[in-house]
Amino acid sequence: MSEEWSQSPENTLLSLRHGITHSDGIELDIRLTSDNELIVHHDSVVSIPEDRLDGRSKWVESWSLEELKQQGFCSLDDLLNDSVIENQWIEQGKMVCLEFKRPHFMSPKGRGLFKKSRQVNTLSTAMKIAESKLDERGIPNQNSVFYSFYKGIKNIIDEQSISRNWAGLLPSVPTIGTRTLKRMYAYPQYFTTPFSRLAKIHRNSGSSMIPCAMEYFSPLYSCALFGRTVGLEGKRREYLSKCQMGMPTYVWPTKPHVEHKVLNAGLTALTDNLDPNLTWLPSGNTRWVKPATQPLDENQSKLLENASKENHLSILKQLESEVPEWSECDEQRKIMLIKYWRKKWNWNIDVDNLLASSFTSPPWESVRLIGHRGSGKTPRPVIK
Repeated sequence: MSEEWSQSPENTLLSLRHGITHSDGIELDIRLTSDNELIVHHDSVVSIPEDRLDGRSKWVESWSLEELKQQGFCSLDDLLNDSVIENQWIEQGKMVCLEFKRPHFMSPKGRGLFKKSRQVNTLSTAMKIAESKLDERGIPNQNSVFYSFYKGIKNIIDEQSISRNWAGLLPSVPTIGTRTLKRMYAYPQYFTTPFSRLAKIHRNSGSSMIPCAMEYFSPLYSCALFGRTVGLEGKRREYLSKCQMGMPTYVWPTKPHVEHKVLNAGLTALTDNLDPNLTWLPSGNTRWVKPATQPLDENQSKLLENASKENHLSILKQLESEVPEWSECDEQRKIMLIKYWRKKWNWNIDVDNLLASSFTSPPWESVRLIGHRGSGKTPRPVIK
């Protein structure tokens, strides 16, 4: 058992470093600053106590990079310059999901409720700058994905000739309103878009993955969907696999009590809980935090699956010492793992082609555990 863990504020360097070290990767949020630099920040307003604004604009896009860094926020450059993160990202094949945030329509870079050109230009600029920075540092395309809650993201990708993996987040949400109002806006789209249609939309658009809300697997919300529903077990899971057709699907937010089912169903889980002390899940399963970058073969998976609460720590210790990282696996083990995954999740993918594109990084289709905003979402204000 580890010492008591204290979670760092979301999207900060400490949180991102912990997340990428203790899972298969991280998800983070990118905004463009007033001086056209990239800051890691989720909300449209600067997430600090109001008395620290000192009369300045509350919109993130109104602040310079240096001003935001002085408050304790992390830049994309800070991420790329960190030796721990760089090693995990490049050498260990970890995934980083970059969500590009549109500016609020009242902020300088988003001015105008009905004129979307500034918001689109902001997204375009941010994505192009990010791609350039990742290319300069040699971040493999296999280890990143760009996405945003914007219907026209494909146009940006095409117009800016962005070669990174990408996806549009659905249902789309406005940049204004509270979290509750945004969810109310999104629900009509959700109810009329069953998973089969969601997968088809992403596949036909050229998207690299299917970002998916956890509501699709909630018994309560899924009952309200028009069309056939998917699930994490039984026939609904079989239908899920048919809809996916091997396309990676990232699910958020994945709570610990359903994490095992999500991963076992062939879905990547974005988690808000990367406490190293959480080794036994509420579902009664041992937690394995690196299913893609320290992958278990079929026999090792069975050993972990059959562990009890009483002996799971010793089994974890055994597996952690004997299971190689993906980057350390020889070709024979990689082929064995890909065949195991292909059979388990009905991947209609050629093993040799998949192996050729997965030398140091796990296959793009791999099932992962991803740290949401680093090591998890934290309360507001983010920086106290």
